[in-house]
Amino acid sequence: MFATVEYVDGVVRLIDQRRLPSEEVFVDCRDYQAVAEAIRTLAVRGAPAIGVTAALGLAVGARTIGAEGFDQFWTRFTEICDVMAATRPTAVNLFWAIARMKACAQAQRHLSIADLKARLEQEALGILAEDIANNRRMGLHGQALIADQARILTHCNAGALATAGYGTALGVIRAAVEQGKHVQVFADETRPVLQGARLTAWELHKDGIPVTLIADNMAASLMRRGMIDVVIVGADRIAANGDVANKIGTYGVALLAHAHGIPFYVAAPLSTLDIALPSGDHIPIEERQPDEVTHLGDRQIAPTGITVLNPAFDVTPHAYVQAIITEVGVLRPPFDQSIAQVLKDTAPPIPV
Repeated sequence: MFATVEYVDGVVRLIDQRRLPSEEVFVDCRDYQAVAEAIRTLAVRGAPAIGVTAALGLAVGARTIGAEGFDQFWTRFTEICDVMAATRPTAVNLFWAIARMKACAQAQRHLSIADLKARLEQEALGILAEDIANNRRMGLHGQALIADQARILTHCNAGALATAGYGTALGVIRAAVEQGKHVQVFADETRPVLQGARLTAWELHKDGIPVTLIADNMAASLMRRGMIDVVIVGADRIAANGDVANKIGTYGVALLAHAHGIPFYVAAPLSTLDIALPSGDHIPIEERQPDEVTHLGDRQIAPTGITVLNPAFDVTPHAYVQAIITEVGVLRPPFDQSIAQVLKDTAPPIPV
């Protein structure tokens, strides 16, 4: 298994997802500005991976702060946090990780500045390790929903590349394979940035898991022909009522699955739950640059000067979701109750 994000001697090392699948290149981020830029430009993407990377970036930034006391350190640290928070608006794991690092700093304010920096580094590494462990637990819970010989459709990339390792939706698929089940995965290409074609297909092929790439507009036809048994996707933010924000096009897939009687599952860690938002109507949707739509790589495919809409995410209403798979178990409707109960039964999330 490859490492999506690592921390090596004070350097955040990322596999550059902009270069996949043609090149496997790593980016070494030696300061927090480089980490923020890597998040903003999609060198690293996927809500859990963004959160882990941001935490490590804050640890790197903290190392450079010259301060004689906590108050001076805190002023500079919060400025670095603000830079990180401005990179991507939709993935709540980013803000969860920042809030957790801030909480750690406040809880350890009595330490010397040197010890405080070391403690923040430990916290960031803990977030990385927890993400991998949570993904594996999520996989074990979710694989029970996957039958042997299942034909699975997934949209975008919710694999090891979208996390610190193993994956959420693809983690469930990996766990099913590890349990001896035989599956066939259909990966939507996921326009406009082609995360399904470039990343999901690359991951699964690398792991020897059978994968068939399809264009986004083929999903309905395959469902009608009885070629899809289950849909599983990841999430970037889940509201208190179970509405799910994920890569643009997910809502359409959910509608198609509902129309054809196919179960639609979401795999996401508890850190993706945003109980401060009552519904998906309140989830901020990132609007990205027009050239992601007008160009394929360096090649222009649309007229110059044309108006472009490029929302990176859409919201799937909870009515189309049969289950939310988490690291502590599978949540079922009514989600406003099951989400509230699981957060009551586990450690409360860091407020964002």
